[in-house]
Amino acid sequence: YSFRVNGNAKTGPGRNFLVIGYGNELRSDDGVGPRVARAMAEMKRPGVDCIACHQLTPELAEAISQAGVVVFVDAAEDAGPEIQLRALESARTGQIMAHAADPEMLLALAREVFGHAPEAWWLTVPAASFDFGEQLSPSAAAGLTAALARIQELLSQFK
Repeated sequence: YSFRVNGNAKTGPGRNFLVIGYGNELRSDDGVGPRVARAMAEMKRPGVDCIACHQLTPELAEAISQAGVVVFVDAAEDAGPEIQLRALESARTGQIMAHAADPEMLLALAREVFGHAPEAWWLTVPAASFDFGEQLSPSAAAGLTAALARIQELLSQFK
């Protein structure tokens, strides 16, 4: 499943800032991505659109193609103690061979099908527990706060 948690974005390719948080919210820290997307949505920043989803699917390519900047947010088990932000390049092809995609494939799909792949970033949040449950570990909770601050820094650079 995936859903937009707000629709604040301006219309037209390259006009908005998109946050896509993904992960399984029933597996503890794996749900930090969707929580980041929801927390950003609650800020109701103009020009910011947020999507929370269980996994990345081809259907997200259209929303990605409309963005000027997209930030993918996910939990990372072996990422170290700090959040990490990396610039992304689209894959050479948008051909998806499974039910789920990765950020680079979605960027390629957006470019191939809709004619635009935005500037893209991958923000990973340290995760300590993938056990069944909805509670975040202390490191993931701290990472959520740090991720929100880092996304707001990126947003301030986006004009």
